[in-house]
Amino acid sequence: MCKFLNIHRSIVYYHINRIIVNNPNSKLTETIKVIFRNSRNNYGSRKIKKELQKLGYQVSRRKISRIMKENALISNYTVAQFRVHSNKYNESKTKNIIDRKFDKRDNLEVVVSDLTYVRVGKSWNYICLLIDLYNREIIGYSSGKNKDSKLIEKALLNCKYSLKKIKLFHSDRGNEYDNKLIDEILETFEIERSLSRKGNPYDNAVSEATNKILKTEFIYQNNFENLEQLQDELQEYISWYNNERIHSSIGYISPIEYRRLNNNSKFCLV
Repeated sequence: MCKFLNIHRSIVYYHINRIIVNNPNSKLTETIKVIFRNSRNNYGSRKIKKELQKLGYQVSRRKISRIMKENALISNYTVAQFRVHSNKYNESKTKNIIDRKFDKRDNLEVVVSDLTYVRVGKSWNYICLLIDLYNREIIGYSSGKNKDSKLIEKALLNCKYSLKKIKLFHSDRGNEYDNKLIDEILETFEIERSLSRKGNPYDNAVSEATNKILKTEFIYQNNFENLEQLQDELQEYISWYNNERIHSSIGYISPIEYRRLNNNSKFCLV
Protein backbone atom coordinates (compact mmCIF):
# COMPACT_ATOMS: atom_id res chain seq x y z
CA MET A 1 0.00 0.00 0.00
CA CYS A 2 2.89 2.37 0.73
CA LYS A 3 4.36 1.70 -2.71
CA PHE A 4 0.96 2.08 -4.38
CA LEU A 5 0.32 5.42 -2.64
CA ASN A 6 3.95 6.50 -2.98
CA ILE A 7 4.24 7.05 0.78
CA HIS A 8 7.34 6.26 2.82
CA ARG A 9 6.74 3.55 5.43
CA SER A 10 8.37 5.59 8.23
CA ILE A 11 5.54 8.14 7.93
CA VAL A 12 2.95 5.42 8.47
CA TYR A 13 4.79 4.02 11.52
CA TYR A 14 5.12 7.52 12.96
CA HIS A 15 1.39 8.16 12.82
CA ILE A 16 0.55 4.70 14.21
CA ASN A 17 2.87 5.18 17.18
CA ARG A 18 1.51 8.68 17.73
CA ILE A 19 -2.05 7.34 17.91
CA ILE A 20 -1.00 4.66 20.41
CA VAL A 21 0.84 7.16 22.64
CA ASN A 22 -2.01 9.67 22.59
CA ASN A 23 -4.68 7.05 23.11
CA PRO A 24 -5.66 7.02 26.80
CA ASN A 25 -7.08 3.51 26.45
CA SER A 26 -3.63 2.24 25.48
CA LYS A 27 -2.17 3.48 28.77
CA LEU A 28 -5.18 2.14 30.67
CA THR A 29 -4.76 -1.27 29.05
CA GLU A 30 -1.11 -1.43 30.02
CA THR A 31 -1.96 -0.38 33.59
CA ILE A 32 -4.61 -3.10 33.83
CA LYS A 33 -2.09 -5.64 32.55
CA VAL A 34 0.43 -4.60 35.22
CA ILE A 35 -2.17 -4.80 38.01
CA PHE A 36 -3.33 -8.19 36.79
CA ARG A 37 0.19 -9.63 36.58
CA ASN A 38 1.14 -8.19 39.98
CA SER A 39 -1.90 -9.95 41.43
CA ARG A 40 -0.44 -13.22 40.16
CA ASN A 41 -3.31 -13.47 37.69
CA ASN A 42 -5.85 -13.53 40.53
CA TYR A 43 -7.71 -10.20 40.43
CA GLY A 44 -10.98 -9.85 38.56
CA SER A 45 -12.61 -6.64 37.36
CA ARG A 46 -13.85 -5.64 40.84
CA LYS A 47 -10.41 -5.59 42.48
CA ILE A 48 -8.71 -4.16 39.42
CA LYS A 49 -11.22 -1.29 39.54
CA LYS A 50 -10.26 -0.61 43.17
CA GLU A 51 -6.56 -0.58 42.28
CA LEU A 52 -7.20 1.74 39.33
CA GLN A 53 -9.07 4.14 41.62
CA LYS A 54 -5.98 4.37 43.81
CA LEU A 55 -4.08 5.48 40.70
CA GLY A 56 -6.67 8.11 39.81
CA TYR A 57 -8.60 6.19 37.13
CA GLN A 58 -12.40 6.14 37.08
CA VAL A 59 -13.30 3.16 34.91
CA SER A 60 -16.40 0.98 34.88
CA ARG A 61 -16.15 -2.75 35.55
CA ARG A 62 -17.72 -3.38 32.14
CA LYS A 63 -14.86 -1.57 30.41
CA ILE A 64 -12.27 -3.35 32.55
CA SER A 65 -13.86 -6.71 31.73
CA ARG A 66 -13.82 -5.87 28.02
CA ILE A 67 -10.14 -4.90 28.12
CA MET A 68 -9.32 -8.06 30.07
CA LYS A 69 -11.18 -10.18 27.54
CA GLU A 70 -9.48 -8.47 24.60
CA ASN A 71 -6.07 -9.12 26.15
CA ALA A 72 -6.78 -12.68 27.35
CA LEU A 73 -6.40 -11.75 31.01
CA ILE A 74 -8.18 -14.72 32.57
CA SER A 75 -8.34 -14.84 36.35
CA ASN A 76 -7.37 -18.03 38.15
CA TYR A 77 -10.84 -17.96 39.69
CA THR A 78 -12.44 -18.98 36.43
CA VAL A 79 -10.95 -22.47 36.87
CA ALA A 80 -13.32 -25.09 38.29
CA GLN A 81 -12.62 -26.03 41.90
CA PHE A 82 -13.00 -29.27 43.79
CA ARG A 83 -13.88 -29.91 47.41
CA VAL A 84 -11.73 -31.36 50.13
CA HIS A 85 -12.48 -34.82 51.48
CA SER A 86 -14.70 -35.08 54.54
CA ASN A 87 -12.98 -34.96 57.90
CA LYS A 88 -13.33 -37.04 61.04
CA TYR A 89 -15.16 -35.36 63.89
CA ASN A 90 -15.16 -35.91 67.61
CA GLU A 91 -17.86 -35.44 70.21
CA SER A 92 -16.06 -32.83 72.34
CA LYS A 93 -18.32 -30.77 74.61
CA THR A 94 -16.40 -27.57 73.82
CA LYS A 95 -18.85 -24.89 72.69
CA ASN A 96 -18.86 -22.79 69.54
CA ILE A 97 -18.12 -19.50 71.29
CA ILE A 98 -17.48 -17.48 68.15
CA ASP A 99 -20.92 -18.40 66.75
CA ARG A 100 -20.16 -17.06 63.24
CA LYS A 101 -19.44 -13.54 64.55
CA PHE A 102 -16.36 -13.01 62.41
CA ASP A 103 -16.37 -9.24 61.87
CA LYS A 104 -15.45 -6.27 64.07
CA ARG A 105 -12.96 -8.21 66.15
CA ASP A 106 -10.04 -6.61 67.96
CA ASN A 107 -6.39 -7.34 67.30
CA LEU A 108 -5.67 -11.01 68.02
CA GLU A 109 -9.00 -11.34 69.81
CA VAL A 110 -9.93 -14.36 67.67
CA VAL A 111 -7.61 -16.56 65.62
CA VAL A 112 -9.21 -19.16 63.35
CA SER A 113 -7.54 -22.14 61.74
CA ASP A 114 -8.09 -24.95 59.28
CA LEU A 115 -6.17 -27.51 57.21
CA THR A 116 -6.01 -28.05 53.47
CA TYR A 117 -4.21 -30.52 51.26
CA VAL A 118 -1.66 -30.13 48.46
CA ARG A 119 -0.08 -32.58 46.05
CA VAL A 120 3.68 -32.85 46.52
CA GLY A 121 5.38 -35.23 44.11
CA LYS A 122 3.24 -38.35 44.16
CA SER A 123 1.79 -37.96 47.66
CA TRP A 124 -0.51 -35.65 49.60
CA ASN A 125 0.90 -33.08 52.01
CA TYR A 126 -0.98 -30.63 54.22
CA ILE A 127 -0.98 -26.93 55.09
CA CYS A 128 -2.25 -25.34 58.31
CA LEU A 129 -3.11 -21.62 58.46
CA LEU A 130 -3.76 -19.33 61.42
CA ILE A 131 -5.83 -16.23 60.54
CA ASP A 132 -6.45 -13.17 62.70
CA LEU A 133 -10.08 -12.13 62.24
CA TYR A 134 -9.12 -8.53 62.95
CA ASN A 135 -7.45 -7.96 59.57
CA ARG A 136 -7.58 -11.40 57.88
CA GLU A 137 -3.80 -11.66 58.17
CA ILE A 138 -2.17 -15.09 58.07
CA ILE A 139 -0.18 -14.86 61.29
CA GLY A 140 1.09 -18.44 61.39
CA TYR A 141 1.34 -21.43 59.09
CA SER A 142 2.97 -24.81 58.64
CA SER A 143 3.22 -27.54 56.04
CA GLY A 144 4.08 -31.20 56.32
CA LYS A 145 3.49 -34.75 55.23
CA ASN A 146 1.17 -35.71 58.09
CA LYS A 147 -2.29 -34.41 58.94
CA ASP A 148 -1.92 -34.44 62.72
CA SER A 149 -1.62 -32.30 65.84
CA LYS A 150 2.10 -31.76 65.23
CA LEU A 151 1.21 -29.71 62.15
CA ILE A 152 -1.09 -27.50 64.26
CA GLU A 153 1.56 -27.21 66.96
CA LYS A 154 4.15 -26.06 64.44
CA ALA A 155 1.79 -23.36 63.08
CA LEU A 156 1.04 -22.10 66.59
CA LEU A 157 4.67 -22.01 67.67
CA ASN A 158 5.63 -20.25 64.41
CA CYS A 159 3.03 -17.52 64.97
CA LYS A 160 4.57 -14.10 64.21
CA TYR A 161 2.86 -12.53 67.23
CA SER A 162 3.05 -13.53 70.88
CA LEU A 163 0.59 -16.32 71.69
CA LYS A 164 -0.06 -14.58 75.00
CA LYS A 165 -1.96 -11.88 73.13
CA ILE A 166 -4.43 -14.30 71.50
CA LYS A 167 -7.74 -14.45 73.37
CA LEU A 168 -9.66 -17.17 71.50
CA PHE A 169 -8.65 -19.99 69.15
CA HIS A 170 -11.37 -21.37 66.86
CA SER A 171 -11.27 -24.42 64.59
CA ASP A 172 -13.40 -27.32 63.41
CA ARG A 173 -13.80 -30.54 65.39
CA GLY A 174 -11.14 -32.50 63.54
CA ASN A 175 -9.08 -34.77 65.79
CA GLU A 176 -5.99 -32.86 64.70
CA TYR A 177 -7.24 -29.81 66.62
CA ASP A 178 -9.07 -31.26 69.59
CA ASN A 179 -6.47 -33.32 71.44
CA LYS A 180 -4.19 -33.25 74.46
CA LEU A 181 -1.20 -31.65 72.70
CA ILE A 182 -3.16 -28.64 71.43
CA ASP A 183 -5.03 -28.37 74.74
CA GLU A 184 -1.72 -28.08 76.60
CA ILE A 185 -0.46 -25.33 74.30
CA LEU A 186 -3.66 -23.32 74.64
CA GLU A 187 -3.71 -23.77 78.41
CA THR A 188 -0.07 -22.70 78.70
CA PHE A 189 -0.78 -19.41 76.93
CA GLU A 190 -4.25 -19.03 78.49
CA ILE A 191 -6.06 -19.09 75.15
CA GLU A 192 -9.75 -19.91 75.24
CA ARG A 193 -10.99 -22.68 72.94
CA SER A 194 -13.91 -22.63 70.49
CA LEU A 195 -15.00 -25.44 68.16
CA SER A 196 -17.40 -25.43 65.21
CA ARG A 197 -20.54 -27.51 65.43
CA LYS A 198 -20.22 -31.02 64.08
CA GLY A 199 -20.03 -31.14 60.28
CA ASN A 200 -20.87 -27.44 59.82
CA PRO A 201 -18.27 -25.62 57.63
CA TYR A 202 -20.10 -22.28 57.93
CA ASP A 203 -19.01 -22.06 61.57
CA ASN A 204 -15.44 -21.65 60.32
CA ALA A 205 -16.26 -19.73 57.15
CA VAL A 206 -13.25 -17.39 57.20
CA SER A 207 -10.80 -20.29 57.33
CA GLU A 208 -12.74 -22.12 54.63
CA ALA A 209 -12.66 -19.02 52.41
CA THR A 210 -8.95 -18.47 53.01
CA ASN A 211 -8.21 -22.07 52.09
CA LYS A 212 -10.16 -21.62 48.86
CA ILE A 213 -8.06 -18.56 48.07
CA LEU A 214 -4.88 -20.51 48.86
CA LYS A 215 -5.91 -23.34 46.55
CA THR A 216 -6.97 -21.09 43.67
CA GLU A 217 -4.11 -18.62 43.80
CA PHE A 218 -1.25 -20.81 44.99
CA ILE A 219 -1.77 -24.57 45.08
CA TYR A 220 -3.49 -25.00 41.71
CA GLN A 221 -0.99 -22.71 39.97
CA ASN A 222 2.14 -24.65 40.93
CA ASN A 223 3.69 -28.10 40.79
CA PHE A 224 5.64 -29.09 43.88
CA GLU A 225 8.36 -31.70 43.53
CA ASN A 226 9.21 -31.88 47.24
CA LEU A 227 8.27 -30.47 50.64
CA GLU A 228 11.19 -28.02 50.66
CA GLN A 229 9.93 -26.41 47.45
CA LEU A 230 6.42 -26.16 48.89
CA GLN A 231 7.68 -24.52 52.08
CA ASP A 232 9.81 -21.97 50.22
CA GLU A 233 7.08 -20.98 47.78
CA LEU A 234 4.41 -20.96 50.51
CA GLN A 235 6.48 -18.50 52.52
CA GLU A 236 6.78 -16.21 49.50
CA TYR A 237 3.05 -16.42 48.73
CA ILE A 238 1.98 -15.65 52.32
CA SER A 239 4.30 -12.64 52.40
CA TRP A 240 2.58 -11.35 49.24
CA TYR A 241 -0.85 -12.26 50.65
CA ASN A 242 -0.28 -10.26 53.84
CA ASN A 243 1.59 -7.29 52.41
CA GLU A 244 0.21 -6.72 48.93
CA ARG A 245 -3.02 -8.62 48.20
CA ILE A 246 -6.10 -6.43 48.71
CA HIS A 247 -9.09 -7.91 50.57
CA SER A 248 -12.68 -6.80 50.07
CA SER A 249 -13.62 -7.57 53.69
CA ILE A 250 -11.22 -4.89 54.99
CA GLY A 251 -11.89 -2.17 52.43
CA TYR A 252 -9.73 -3.33 49.54
CA ILE A 253 -6.36 -2.89 51.23
CA SER A 254 -3.82 -5.45 52.42
CA PRO A 255 -3.90 -6.93 55.96
CA ILE A 256 -0.61 -5.24 56.88
CA GLU A 257 -1.82 -1.90 55.53
CA TYR A 258 -5.03 -2.29 57.55
CA ARG A 259 -3.03 -2.96 60.71
CA ARG A 260 -0.76 0.01 60.03
CA LEU A 261 -3.64 2.39 59.35
CA ASN A 262 -5.32 1.40 62.60
CA ASN A 263 -2.27 2.25 64.71
CA ASN A 264 -1.41 -1.14 66.10
CA SER A 265 2.30 -0.53 66.69
CA LYS A 266 1.84 -1.63 70.30
CA PHE A 267 1.73 -5.27 69.17
CA CYS A 268 5.24 -6.62 69.31
CA LEU A 269 6.61 -9.45 67.23
CA VAL A 270 7.91 -12.56 68.98
